Amino acid sequence: MTRWTVNCSILFTELPLLERPAAAKAAGFDAVEFWWPFPTAAPSDAEVDAFVGAIEDAGVQLTGLNLAAGDMPGGDRGLASWPGRETEFRDSIDVAAGIGKRLGTRVFNALYGNRVEGADPRDQDDIAVQNLARAAALLEGTVVIEPLSGADRYPLRTAADALAVVDRVGAPNVALLADLYHLAVNGEDLAAVIRDHAPRIGHVQIADAPGRHEPGTGEIPFDEHLPALSAAGYTGWIGLEYVPSTTTDSAFDWMERSK
Repeated sequence: MTRWTVNCSILFTELPLLERPAAAKAAGFDAVEFWWPFPTAAPSDAEVDAFVGAIEDAGVQLTGLNLAAGDMPGGDRGLASWPGRETEFRDSIDVAAGIGKRLGTRVFNALYGNRVEGADPRDQDDIAVQNLARAAALLEGTVVIEPLSGADRYPLRTAADALAVVDRVGAPNVALLADLYHLAVNGEDLAAVIRDHAPRIGHVQIADAPGRHEPGTGEIPFDEHLPALSAAGYTGWIGLEYVPSTTTDSAFDWMERSK
């Protein structure tokens, strides 16, 4: 049976962030995930307590959490490889570790970061390996590395790109985040990714392509890929990380149609 988790940083955005876990529960889900939910890499204890409380009060499980990623609306895509921002990245590791212990969260997405003008890419990659090794050592669960689309300066485009970083870090709890939307947009053969790399996938997220809307609005054959993941041994959560094509009220209608 597929285990769905709702990404409340991209769904239910008509609501304040702390009201979204309860909305996911009301929509019939028992699990949620979030991008970094705080305005800074080192939020106050009160901010953390409010976030944890919203999850607990809603009666849902926090299955995944991104580490701090910089100014996402402004184009940032992570801090792991960003020279001079090591303290922020490491602060967010400590905060995420505390949240994980309180809520049982087991998947942490460490966005790699864009190439920075004036920085040597080799130096950035060395910084990333150090930061990711620290995350793997301090977080109780799996640290996942995600290829992205739509970010020209982000160097991880394919499953192979991300797995090369996983190999460099060399920790057993670092794995690939297979976002089928990003991989498809970047031209990956999704069936081949699943066939060749399923044992190294630590988390899966979905949105249809083109458009990044719910399944059924684009061209990705989820009715083939999701069973293939299961058959290949993937037993983790499937993150719903898409923008509703119309309203949130109808954002999950595809699940009934696909039964």
